[in-house]
Amino acid sequence: MAKPQQQNTAAEKAAKTTKKRTVKADLAGQAHINATFNNIIITFTNQKGQTVSWSSAGKMGFRGAKKNTPFAAQLASEDASKKAFEAGVRKVKVYIKGPGSGRDSAMRSIGINGLEVTEIVDITPMPHNGCRPPKKRKV
Repeated sequence: MAKPQQQNTAAEKAAKTTKKRTVKADLAGQAHINATFNNIIITFTNQKGQTVSWSSAGKMGFRGAKKNTPFAAQLASEDASKKAFEAGVRKVKVYIKGPGSGRDSAMRSIGINGLEVTEIVDITPMPHNGCRPPKKRKV
């Protein structure tokens, strides 16, 4: 006799395995702005570094070259800061990383949406005369 097979659909498996994780948000948190040449990602964390909310220009519906604009950064920052405000974050220390064009507008929109910016730190990585450059091209 053959064993009866269990017929689980993908939706049933996903419902069993995925569980929405709630992070304890403090009054003071951190805002990490990662502004690359192609996208901008804003992440709000608590003091331990656990993510409270996040958003990006791609998540807001921008595609291609429009993702690296100050307007896209502003909308993404508004979205993430509203979610963080609802979670209970009131004061943030802002960490900015990368050379993207939306750094300043993202930081300004955090302050506009009701969060108090206590400190701004630029953590863009800078090479200390890093790797040896390739040799000159002979043409």
